[in-house]
Amino acid sequence: MIVAPNWLGDAVMALPAIADVRSSRAGAPLAVAARASVAPLFALAKDAGTIDEVVTLPRSGPSPLAGFDTAILLPNSFSSAMSVARAGVRERWGYRADWRRLLLTRAIERPASGLHQIDYYQRLVGALGFPGGASTPHLAIAQAVRDSSAALLRQAGWDGRAPLVAIAPGAAYGSAKRWPPSAFADLVAGLSEDGVATVMVGAAADRATAADVTRELGDRARLIDLVGQTDVPSLAGVLVNCRALAANDSGALHLAAALGVNVTAVFGPTDDRTTAPRATSLEQRAAILTHATWCRPCGLRACPLDHACMLGVPAADALAATRKML
Repeated sequence: MIVAPNWLGDAVMALPAIADVRSSRAGAPLAVAARASVAPLFALAKDAGTIDEVVTLPRSGPSPLAGFDTAILLPNSFSSAMSVARAGVRERWGYRADWRRLLLTRAIERPASGLHQIDYYQRLVGALGFPGGASTPHLAIAQAVRDSSAALLRQAGWDGRAPLVAIAPGAAYGSAKRWPPSAFADLVAGLSEDGVATVMVGAAADRATAADVTRELGDRARLIDLVGQTDVPSLAGVLVNCRALAANDSGALHLAAALGVNVTAVFGPTDDRTTAPRATSLEQRAAILTHATWCRPCGLRACPLDHACMLGVPAADALAATRKML
């Protein structure tokens, strides 16, 4: 059993490491344990045959982890190690981190900082004896999911003919990762001048940010708003109907990249060298936009200064990068 990361973007970046374990132990049952917010991602992987079982971790109550022989812990937290130890899992493997050495039966030294998150997870399973394979996350979805999401888009106002681009203005980690709503609005307006339709996606928690984008856009262009109306599978279905996605460093960004969708990503407080999405093919494009400041990448949830790292990325640059993908 593999304990998955807790954030959607990190969970996507863990897919290559999970695939390494699967390919090395093709005959052994493999389960992924994940929080409810990211478990649907692994349901997609289960449908594709990458894993055999998805175990949803409850916030409280009895642990569903009893009965597994071995747990590989991708999160570095003490709590993740404690939970599998309390469940009676005999073998508990992971990085030596967060004062949990005594809870692990195999503790691997963490690599030096600066490693890409995908490689970080693959380095762990490699040290545990699972040879590394492809280092690019890849997801495929069923045609039925694609079709149902296309129907959702048509119900929301897409005519099915105009090229479609998605924007994801939210970021669950904090406000510091969010490109200004006015910049997203300018991007939508520019795409509209080219005859491109835009759909805005995100979780229910992103509705306030989405409202700011709509207000900044005004009557310059029409924007299809699906924020808060999709779960992970239906979001994936919406994204594969799009030519490109423009987003902050977020779960939607990494999900789109793993689906083979072209992405334009604005990075500010987070380090694009360690968390930028990787293209799944030579045809896929990924544009990473940054603005150099003395304080980035800081990793903070909220900017205590002037948010220059994000405010300094012009909407014109994102528009130009997205136009190239169309």
